[in-house]
Amino acid sequence: MGKIINGKQIADEIKEELKEKVKKLQEKEIEPTLAVILVGEDPASQIYVSNKKKACEYVGMRSLSYELPEDTREDTLLSLIKELNNREDVHGILVQLPLPSHIEEEKILMMIAPEKDVDGFHPMNVGALSIGKKAFLPCTAAGIIELLKRSNLSIEGKHCVVIGRSNIVGKPVSMLLLRENGTVTMCHSRTTNLKELCQQGDIIVAALGKPNFVTADMIKHGAVLIDVGINRLENGKVCGDIDFEGCKEKAGAITPVPRGVGPMTIAMLLYNCIQGAEQGEE
Repeated sequence: MGKIINGKQIADEIKEELKEKVKKLQEKEIEPTLAVILVGEDPASQIYVSNKKKACEYVGMRSLSYELPEDTREDTLLSLIKELNNREDVHGILVQLPLPSHIEEEKILMMIAPEKDVDGFHPMNVGALSIGKKAFLPCTAAGIIELLKRSNLSIEGKHCVVIGRSNIVGKPVSMLLLRENGTVTMCHSRTTNLKELCQQGDIIVAALGKPNFVTADMIKHGAVLIDVGINRLENGKVCGDIDFEGCKEKAGAITPVPRGVGPMTIAMLLYNCIQGAEQGEE
């Protein structure tokens, strides 16, 4: 059986390291602070926001919570972000997506100052990533790279097959794998020879949102499988985009769902916010 990559354990290691960084900043009278904005009462979003607050508390960071009603006007939200951009004591701003339909997501994300965009979604940060400059990295993509590195799984020279081309995971993780000297093939819903390409992959990152899509006949022996998907089945169970039970014997290493990529996303969000606080002291 392949190695099961324990994302929860690796995320906990990162959070312990971040605790030390927070202490050092506090000794210099800098309080790393994340502002989290939630509009509406979407149950999944409320859980995500709660988890982020708990993670901040765990590493000793301050978090500010802005929970706004569903009917909040777009200009009200833009004004709040502008205010937080101007506050020197706020190092990261996160707007929980999705937003209600009457609010334009792109306009909101563009309003967040790039130096406080700890999600790494602002075009300036995305552009910096694409040309290899220093920037906040999208949290899930950065978490995947950390998972591989901390599991002693080399990327250099490997054929990396990414399934999914979203701006949040597929595109940024492809660029980060390239940065680590991987050879990257990006696949998506219109890829005609997907199975053949997957069979060539030394590392497969599945981020397409289809339950158990990647099956054992699509992978080669010893492949490293990174599962970004979180899908809820009709029986209430959660599964990823990779058929874990079917692939785990054939894979060289595999992330489970849950306790795989998910915990890394929040760990990297905290990392970005603390990095913002460190830059503020320079």
